[in-house]
Amino acid sequence: MGILEVIMPAAAQRRCLFLDRDGVINKSLVRGGKPFPPSDWSETEYIPGIHELCRLAHEAGWLVIVATNQPDVGRGTTPQAVVEEIHRHMVEDLGLDDVEVCYDPGLGVPSAFRKPAPGMLLRAAAKHNIDLGDSIMVGDRWRDVSCGRAAGCRTIFINYGYTESLRDAPDYTVSSVAAALALLTPLLALPYPNPCSP
Repeated sequence: MGILEVIMPAAAQRRCLFLDRDGVINKSLVRGGKPFPPSDWSETEYIPGIHELCRLAHEAGWLVIVATNQPDVGRGTTPQAVVEEIHRHMVEDLGLDDVEVCYDPGLGVPSAFRKPAPGMLLRAAAKHNIDLGDSIMVGDRWRDVSCGRAAGCRTIFINYGYTESLRDAPDYTVSSVAAALALLTPLLALPYPNPCSP
C-alpha cells in the first residue's frame, strides 16, 4: 500500500438510480405494440412523476444517471445532434448527474455498451465510483432488465404491455412511473450500505 493510500482513504462509493430514457423519463411513441423514441425535442413529453423521482433520489444522496440505447443515430435516421439536444434539456430539467448513451445500431457484433450488455453501467460506475450492488436500474424493456442484472444492480421493470418478452426476471414489476416512485420512496431512504442488499 502506498503512502498516499494511507494518508488519503478511498472515496466512499455512491449509490445510483439508473434510468432508461424512452418510457421512463419521456413518453415513447408506441406503434404496432412497440415503443419508439421521439424524433426531436418538440415531440418529447415527460412522464408524470419523473421530476419527483429524480428529486427524491438526489435528496437521499443517490446519483441519477440515464443509460439509453439510441440506435437510430447509428442507422443514420436520427442526427446525433438531435439526441444530444434532448439530453441537454433533460440534464437541465431533471438535474441528471450524467447520461450514458450507445448509438450502436446492433448490426453484426454489438457494442459492449449496447443494452442488454452492461457496458454503460460499468463505465458509469468507474467514472462516478458507484456501488452497483446497491444501485437500481429502472426500465420498460427487456434490455433494461437484463442490463441491470448483468451489472449486478437491482431492477425495476415498468410493464407497459409491449409485444416482447423479458429474458431475465426483474426484482420488481410496476405498471407506471408513478408506481415506481411509490416503490422507490422507501428504498431510496434506506441507509448505506443497504442492509437489504443481497
